[in-house]
Amino acid sequence: MALRPINVTREWHTGTGDSLKGLFCLGDAAEKLEALLPEYEGKIKLVYMDPPFMTGDRFFMRVRVGEDQWRRGRGGMALETFSDKLTRPEYLEMLRGVLSLCHRLLCDEGMIFVHIDYRAHPHVRLLLDELFGEDNLLNEIIWVYQSGGRSVRHFSRKHDVILFYRKTARYDFNIDAVKAVPAQPKPNHMRRHVDPDGRVYRSIRANGRVYTYYDDEPVAPTDVWQDLSHLQQKDPERTGYDAQKPLALLERIVRCASRPGDWVLDPFAGSCTTLEAARRDGRNFIGIDRCPLTVNIARRRLEGADYCLETPLHPAEDGAPACEAVVRSGVGFYHVALERFEADIPGLPEGAGPMDAVDNWSVGYLRPEGYRVMAAFARSRKEGALRRELAVPVYSGELALRVGDVMGRSFCYALERE
Repeated sequence: MALRPINVTREWHTGTGDSLKGLFCLGDAAEKLEALLPEYEGKIKLVYMDPPFMTGDRFFMRVRVGEDQWRRGRGGMALETFSDKLTRPEYLEMLRGVLSLCHRLLCDEGMIFVHIDYRAHPHVRLLLDELFGEDNLLNEIIWVYQSGGRSVRHFSRKHDVILFYRKTARYDFNIDAVKAVPAQPKPNHMRRHVDPDGRVYRSIRANGRVYTYYDDEPVAPTDVWQDLSHLQQKDPERTGYDAQKPLALLERIVRCASRPGDWVLDPFAGSCTTLEAARRDGRNFIGIDRCPLTVNIARRRLEGADYCLETPLHPAEDGAPACEAVVRSGVGFYHVALERFEADIPGLPEGAGPMDAVDNWSVGYLRPEGYRVMAAFARSRKEGALRRELAVPVYSGELALRVGDVMGRSFCYALERE
């Protein structure tokens, strides 16, 4: 049967019962942060942001289309995610607005990490000094990585700067949460020993005292992070989003600057790495991004989480692709088969059919709070072929179906039961 397009502004995902909550908002960072103030002012424990760097470049996401590209793990459409072409005054005005709102959202025990490079570093440092106070700078973290080419006109630029500020002197920093056993002991002049249990330790005498250090004793990172690798081109963690940061980097930040049950905010969520790190470590999360493609990333990376996707799905009155589905009743379940989806996608790979434009889809119920997802499918490396049928439990209310295409657009339709 042909389906009737409907308007939906919120999409609710039910998690695995771990009581964690999340929110992902599609839109401008400053506007969405302003809207968060009534509910979240003074409640956020950690803000991490990876804003534009004033590079003057355009950034893209490699979007795979259809089973063949997902199965081969290469190819796809290069779609623009954002343009980093603001002038310096425009950039600093934008960032001032975002940082000012983040300061209001942070609780007194909260902290902020701002990830930038050499272009923006001096300007953003002065801006943070002004908004947070010079005395509240805790670290300039240097993240060193080995990727990309090598320059012959200057020393190769192989590090980013992460500015780490507290909101007040009451900040709650947990260094023990990020201690780790070194991969190998650092060379030094101390004497090596082995204790009766076989543990290797080193000792040194100073000022009449003997100091011992075990090789397997966990140690805390310094402000130079050389042990966290940049993502390689074929890393299975990659989402296709340019400038994606590794999960290990965000897990370190989340663990040291928040505790289970705290709220973590990323106003430039991009590849949603911060949100996944927060969820994996038992934190509530809020993400914001203005690129529609990030919605599809969120649906993949947050699968199984209890969160709300706040985004006006493509308005029905603007025209929605023709969509057909069949609903069959079973014992305690409705079985919904997606039969047809006719999205107009420019630049589809040769040989790709209309159903290859389906990136993800779900079935659920319309509720007063929005569209409540009950069953969902998204293409992935493990399952690139489109799953054409989903089963949802029989509840009261109006059944609905949502389809997300490879352009990041989402369309919702009302379903009629047999």
